[in-house]
Amino acid sequence: MRDDFKRASRVIRQGDAKIPVVAVNGCCYGRSRRTDQGDHLKLCGQEFWRLLSNDNNFYLRIIEPIGRDAKRHNDGFAQAYGAVVNRFTKEFTEGFCATDGAIDWPKLVSLSSTKTSA
Repeated sequence: MRDDFKRASRVIRQGDAKIPVVAVNGCCYGRSRRTDQGDHLKLCGQEFWRLLSNDNNFYLRIIEPIGRDAKRHNDGFAQAYGAVVNRFTKEFTEGFCATDGAIDWPKLVSLSSTKTSA
């Protein structure tokens, strides 16, 4: 990230060396003990959202819309997640379990530990 910040600053300054460039590592939530990281700023939570919006309370005002959108997507996510768990469980059971449901440990360990030819 620091290398990317330095590279971006060089590219921006190529066009106009007088442009002040301040790299910012922004975190949507939380707090930073130290804002000045030497070659960039680390802004978290309220400070980050204030930088983007110029509004001291923006971080509070976005909670409800974010929650509403998250709730709208939760059902679809839960359904897709359940399908993936079921598919992986089926594949694991078929590939690495005996007919009584016990895990075939030698087969499983062989899959992850046997040296393969390159």
